[in-house]
Amino acid sequence: MEQIKTSFDFEKPLTDLIQQIDKVKQIAEKTKVDMSATIDELNKKVADTSQSLYNNLTGWQKVQMSRHPERPQTLDYIKMICDDFIELHGDRTVKDDKAIVGGFATIAGQTVMIIGHQKGKNTKERQFHNFGMANPEGYRKALRLMRLAEKFNKPVITFIDTMGAYPGLEAEERGQGEAIARNLLEMSVLKVPILCFIVGEGASGGALGIGIGDKVYMLEHTWYSVISPESCSSILWRSWDFKERAAECLKLTSEDMFKNGLIDGVVKEPLGGAHQDPEWMAANLKQHIVSDLKELKSMSVEKLVSKRIDKFCAMGVVNEG
Repeated sequence: MEQIKTSFDFEKPLTDLIQQIDKVKQIAEKTKVDMSATIDELNKKVADTSQSLYNNLTGWQKVQMSRHPERPQTLDYIKMICDDFIELHGDRTVKDDKAIVGGFATIAGQTVMIIGHQKGKNTKERQFHNFGMANPEGYRKALRLMRLAEKFNKPVITFIDTMGAYPGLEAEERGQGEAIARNLLEMSVLKVPILCFIVGEGASGGALGIGIGDKVYMLEHTWYSVISPESCSSILWRSWDFKERAAECLKLTSEDMFKNGLIDGVVKEPLGGAHQDPEWMAANLKQHIVSDLKELKSMSVEKLVSKRIDKFCAMGVVNEG
């Protein structure tokens, strides 16, 4: 594993080992003494520690991983996965919401419509994209693009990564709730295949607004929930101090969501998270997309829509034996 640029508290044992390796290498270079045995031993410890650490993350630790500043975002995946991309702008009513990007793209020779949240990587980009928190016009832009895809019979792929829809007064005045609800309705009956991937944070209606699909996947170190752990903690305990406990109670990890039948699968990430090897992560996503589109395109429109509706209607239903 390479030097960790940005690390969390729980990664300290790993960063300490990596720093030790760097020091040993510096000593070996200065003294010209063969330290290869020591370096090999430390590298083995790094590998063992990494496996133990990242295969046993808590809910809160996965939330932290999903927010890593170097984690790939929608435009990164588009660049790595697609052969070309033509971005489309605006909802034809208010303005172009930069929190959601979308347009036609080509993947493995197949034209698709890609739509996703974009948070930005630095302060300037985050302000430009409003931290990935979409206004109503963002969801209306997404719906316009999905209808365009339906018109030309092209599959829709969405990448979800948001802290939630923008909660400002002006967003509510322009119909935030209605815009998200409209997307849920329209996506449920869209006559083309829809693939949804939670690639970072999947918070509340902000995520659901582009999250109704024939196949819904979560990357390994992501979360998907009706509320963030911090907000849940502030409601239940009047403080953010219980966010770790809230994260466990919410059952928001990819494993929990799959076990409860709320998603269709978990996409494996490279050891240490998607930011450790973005190219590998993109290749894994591309493999899922190509495979699933082949399966979904073989279905009739009636069967595709019927299965999608049945899948979501079955969620939360309890059969008493």
